This record gives sequence, C-alpha cells and structure tokens, in this order.
Amino acid sequence: MWVDSVLILIISVCTAFLGEGLTWLMVYRTEKYQKLKAEVERQSKRLEKKKETHGDTGDRQQKKKIEREEEKLKNNNRDLSLVKMKSMFAIGFAFTALLSTFNSIFDGRVVAKLPFVPISWIQGLSHRNLPGEDYTDCSFIFLYILCTMSIRQNIQKLLGFAPSRTASKQSGTLFSPGTQQLK
Repeated sequence: MWVDSVLILIISVCTAFLGEGLTWLMVYRTEKYQKLKAEVERQSKRLEKKKETHGDTGDRQQKKKIEREEEKLKNNNRDLSLVKMKSMFAIGFAFTALLSTFNSIFDGRVVAKLPFVPISWIQGLSHRNLPGEDYTDCSFIFLYILCTMSIRQNIQKLLGFAPSRTASKQSGTLFSPGTQQLK
C-alpha cells in the first residue's frame, strides 16, 4: 500500500511537470501571453496605488477612474484566460487518457488508508471501485486528485508561472472574490 501511495505521488509530480511543460509550449512562451501578463501586472499595481492614495474618499471623479481601471483589468484578465483556454483543452484531453490508463492499473486496489471517514458525497470518489464497506480505504483517483491539486500550484510557483499576488488579489479567485466583485 505504501509503495502504491508513493508511486501515485510520483505520478502526480510527473504529470504536473508535464502539464506545465505543455502549457509553457502552448501558452507561456507566446508573445501575446507575455504582453497580456505584463499589462495585467502593470494595471494591477497602478490600480492598487490609486486605491491606496485615494482610499474611500467621496470624490466621484476618482471613483469613476478607479472603476474604469478595474474594468480594463477585468477585460485583460478575461483575455489572458482565453489565451490559456486552448492549452487547457489539449492538456485535459491528454490527462484524461493518462488518468484512464492509471485508473485501470490501480482498479480495485486500496492505495492508502484515510485517517477519517469522508463525508458521504465524497465517499463515491474516495472508495471508487474498491471492495468492502471500509470507507477509510482510499482509491487511486481520490489520492491522485488530492496530490495533483496540491502539487500543481506549487510547481507553478516554483517555475514562476503563477500569477503575482497583486494580480491575484485584484482579479480574485473562486473562494476569495477580487475587489471589483465586492461592490
């Protein structure tokens, strides 16, 4: 079981590097992406400075300027996402094939023992294709997804492909909305 867990961890690291390599080939090295990224960085810093200097002043003209800057930043972030989208489809297709291959190799094998019983709506994934009713048994797909989710972001940071903190703060994420979404 430990050997399987370590093997899945290694597979996750390898696929994360493969995914970032493909993304670099298809997106990160293109001139369009680099221009858009530089523009987003510049706009994010400019917007943050404006917000710091003008803060919550009642000046309507400054608020309008800040709103226009936020709109420009939002549009550039959208364009940046569209540039990344084409590689995401290619990578998704490749990883689906890899995932089905690895899933068939580890089918029906307990690869780890969870220290908890997952909540009911996750049990279908964590106990997928495993015999028995011990829901602390972990399937390949669950461990692989957990490893990949945690490793891929760290690899992006390590390779310098992750967005800067300023840009992330301005654009927001699924769990922490950006400043333009809080109004």
